[in-house]
Parts: sequence; structure tokens; C-alpha cells
Amino acid sequence: MDKIYLVLPKTIGTINPDIYGVFAEHIGGVIYDGIWAPDTKDNINGFRRPIIEKMKQARIPLVRWPGGCFAEIYDWRDGIGPREERPTRINFWHYRDGRYESNQVGTDEFMDFCRLCDAQPYFAANITSVTPLDIRDWIDYCNSPAGTTVMAKLREQNGHREPYNVKLWGVGNETWGDGGDMTPESYAMEYRRYVTVMNNASRGLELIASGANCFDYGWTRRMLETLDKSRRLMSGMSFHYYCGGAGDPLTFSDAQWYELLAKAGRMQELVERHWAAVVSYGMEKQGKLVIDEWGCWHPEGSGPSRGSNLFEQQSTMRDAAVSAHTLNIFNNNCEKIRLATVAQLVNNLHALFLSGGENCITTPTYHVFDMYKNHQGGQAVEIIAECTSCAEGVPGVSVSASVKGGKLTVTAANLSAEKDVTVKLVPFGGALGGQAEITILGDGDVRAHNTFDVPDRVKPVTKAVSSFDGTVEIPRGGIAAVCVKVEK
Repeated sequence: MDKIYLVLPKTIGTINPDIYGVFAEHIGGVIYDGIWAPDTKDNINGFRRPIIEKMKQARIPLVRWPGGCFAEIYDWRDGIGPREERPTRINFWHYRDGRYESNQVGTDEFMDFCRLCDAQPYFAANITSVTPLDIRDWIDYCNSPAGTTVMAKLREQNGHREPYNVKLWGVGNETWGDGGDMTPESYAMEYRRYVTVMNNASRGLELIASGANCFDYGWTRRMLETLDKSRRLMSGMSFHYYCGGAGDPLTFSDAQWYELLAKAGRMQELVERHWAAVVSYGMEKQGKLVIDEWGCWHPEGSGPSRGSNLFEQQSTMRDAAVSAHTLNIFNNNCEKIRLATVAQLVNNLHALFLSGGENCITTPTYHVFDMYKNHQGGQAVEIIAECTSCAEGVPGVSVSASVKGGKLTVTAANLSAEKDVTVKLVPFGGALGGQAEITILGDGDVRAHNTFDVPDRVKPVTKAVSSFDGTVEIPRGGIAAVCVKVEK
């Protein structure tokens, strides 16, 4: 029997709810026929009602928008005013799928979506093809009090009198690649130039620096070295990491299951080493980590659009296990992390939803986010796992725990594709109450997934246990969430 020791008096830090954010880029089917489907029967202000309701259910706190790489060619002015008068532009991803950008969803519509979902916005600012003044005007449009500036009056003219108070702004995206093909030194100088103007537009902004591509720790150090005085205008530093290249999304082998989980587990290394660079420059307060693109990147074409939507892929229990393992890592390193947004929300990489026409379903990945929501705002508890590894770089069980309001939440993923496990929770510094709620996702079929025809093939099952002794049975490839009172 595997044992998970819970050191209840020793907390790591507060789990910022924003760790459970999502990313919605203007790419493929994410926006159009994704969240935006005004011609469907079940929509609210043009947005899919099922997505809105499920987002609220899982308490998704944050949405990053409009890109991604799309942000690097985005002019926010194209997306305001009467929709019938908005220009059609070449989408950034046109070279891959031939699609154009209609700009039907712009700043005002996106803010309406956030309001409907009870989520906060996180804007990615274009620093590749527009000026600092353009971004300053965007902040002015979003945040200036009613009636004060020409941009505030323009917002009111467009039907939105009160300011949106958008606080989170990413300063560029993947600037080492499609976001300007910059060196870390040249990006740091651009960051200094842009944030000086952006910060002047509104109080209380959180400005996020565009950091490294996964394991490029040299980029992080060179960028931080060049930032110098502008560190005072920095509230976080991003990096991106996708895991993939481990077989077909649906017909992967057991060996490929472990290969992908091992890759996902390297998130721990990424967090530790990028954070070490931040600490070495004394920027713990300014350089909290922002993992605003993460997830699985499989070969496209396995989703319901059969390749029509760029990068769309199916989500199986393997993707759910990657989600659970990654979120456990985030929880266990919460003192280092400002926020994270999984890529992406719908009809794309590692999606929480798949939609098309009147169809809209949740994926196993969505259910993980829903099962983990009680961690939000909790105090992460130190854990010691006594379990055998199931493959090189893959622990038998991935786990995190938190305490909030006298209740303990433990989330555990059985990372074995071959055997069920029984886990024993052993608390130190407290006792588990007699009653518990246990939710299990998965039935042992590690390739199980949901489709438009069978939308609930994978869904969680919750049961109440009246005399909980700390024992939890988890099927192979399955995920468990336990909620139980803590007694001193």
C-alpha cells in the first residue's frame, strides 16, 4: 500500500486561484465556433452557454487573451465599434489554415465573456508590430474612469460606460520566437521601453515579462541581467512548456503513456531552475513565475473537426493525468508561482471543451480542473510520498494537498497505466475527520475519452464516506480528490 504523509503544521504557501487559469487565443476553432457561437440555440450574448456554466462550476478564475502568437499582429482598434464595420484581417495562423480574422470578438466582447464566467482577464500586449503608445491607448480604453479621456468616451460610445479595470498585462509573447525573434538583451530593452509608457496609463497594473522557451535558462538569466531598473515595474516572468511527441493521441502504447508523463514531470525542474535565476537576482517579489502556456501537444486531427480546426486534438485520460500531475506540481510550488493558464480552452491543444455547431462537450482535462478547484486559496501542505516509481521519471502517485476553512483537500493521480493502487493518507499534526467526500475520475481505461456521440464516457463519480480511515483506491490512470475535515 502506498502511503502519503501529510505534514499538516508545515504549510508551503497560499495556492493562488490564478494557477487554475485558461488560455483563449484567436487560433483555429478556439474563438469562432468555440466560445463564440451566436448562431447556436444555446448562447448568452453570442457565447456558448455550456462553456460559461462549466467555467463557473469549475471556478476558472482567469482567461488569457487574445494570444499567443496572434497577439503579435493584433491591433485592438480592429475589435471595437459596430461589428458589421470591423475590418477582416489576415490571422497570424493564416499560413497554416487559410483563415482570416473577422474581429467579431474584440475587447468589449471578451470582457463580456469574462464577466459571464466570473473570471478575470489577462491581456497579452503586442510589442512586435505596434508602438508603446498603442498599448497605452488600449489600457486607457479599458481602465480610465467614465467621461475622463477620449478613450473612456470611446468605450462609452461603444456601450460600456464603466471601466473594465484590467490589471494583468503580458508585455509581449514568445519574444524569443514569433514574438519578434529577439535576444534576451534586446527583449529586456523593449520591455523597459514599453512598460515605462504602459505603467503611466493606469494604477495598479501587473506587468508580466515574456520569458524563456521551456529549458532555456540562459535566456532567463540574460534577460534579468539586462532589466536593471525596470525590475520595479515587473510583477511576474513567464515561460512556456508543452509536452508531446509520445505517440498518437488516442492509440498510444503503455510505453508512450509513461514517456509523456515523464515529460510532464519535468515541469518541476523548470519551476525550480527558473525560480533559482529569479532568486539569484533578488527579484522574488517582482519575478513570480507565470506559466501562461502549458499542456500536451499531440499530432492534430484527432478532434471532432477532423483537422479543420488547427491543432485540435482529442483529450483522453492520459491528458487528464498530465493535467493532474502538472497542477500538483504547481500546488507544491505555489510560493513561486503567480499564475498559470493551460493552452487552450476549446478545440485546440489540451482543451477543456470540444465544440462544433450545436455540440459542446467537456473533456477529461476539464474534469481535473473541476476536481481540483477546492485547492484555490488554500494553504498548501507539505507532503511526503512513500510509493514506488512506475517508470523512470514517473512517480507511482502524484499528489498535492491543501487546507482551507478547516477542510483538507488531497488530489492524487495514479500514474500507472497497468495497475490500480490503494493509497493511505497519514496525517501528522492533526487527525482526519470521520466523514469524507471522495471523487474518482477514470475506470481503468487509460485511452477513454468523450465524443459528441458519447459525451459522458469519462466523468467523475463522487461518494460520501461516513467513517473515512484515510484509505483511497484509485484505478490505473485514474485521479482522486478527497475532501475531509481536519481535527486537531
